[in-house]
Amino acid sequence: MNTAEFQNKVLDIQANMYNFALMLTANKDDAQDLLQDTTLKVLDNQEKFVNNVNFKGWVMTVMRNIFINNYRKIVRSQTILDQTEDLYHLNLSQDSGFESPDGAMNIKEINGAINLLSDDLKVPFSMFVAGYKYNEIADKLDLPLGTVKSRIFFARQNLQKQLKHMR
Repeated sequence: MNTAEFQNKVLDIQANMYNFALMLTANKDDAQDLLQDTTLKVLDNQEKFVNNVNFKGWVMTVMRNIFINNYRKIVRSQTILDQTEDLYHLNLSQDSGFESPDGAMNIKEINGAINLLSDDLKVPFSMFVAGYKYNEIADKLDLPLGTVKSRIFFARQNLQKQLKHMR
C-alpha cells in the first residue's frame, strides 16, 4: 500500500476513531487530543503496518495503547513514593485532601465518627484500615474470622450512615 492510500484509509476512519476516543476518555477535548496523537503515531509508523492485518483494528489498538500509556503516566505523576525510614506516608496520592481546610475538616469528622463506634467495632475496623488482614485481626483479637468480618462490615455500615452527608 502506498502512502496516499494509507493516508486515505486513515482519513476514512476518523469518525470511528473519534467515537472510540470519546468512549475511552468521556471528554470531547481529551478525545480530540487522543485522536490527533493517534493519527500522528499511525502516520509515523506506516511502515509497521502489515497489509494482511485489519487496518481499523490496528489503528484502534494504537489508540487504546496511547490512552493506557497516558493514563499510567498520569497515575504515576500523582503518586508520591514514601522514602521515609518507617514508610509513614505509604504512597499517598498528592491530592490527599490534607492541604485544604475542607479536607482537614473532613478528616476530623471521619475520625470523630470512627471514635463514636463501640470498641467491638472500632478496634477491628481500625486494624483493617491500618492494613491488617482479616485473619491477622482474628488472631490478634482471639476472635473467629467470621466475627471479625461481620464487625468490620457493621462498622462500615455505621460510618456510611453517620457520614452520608459527605457524599
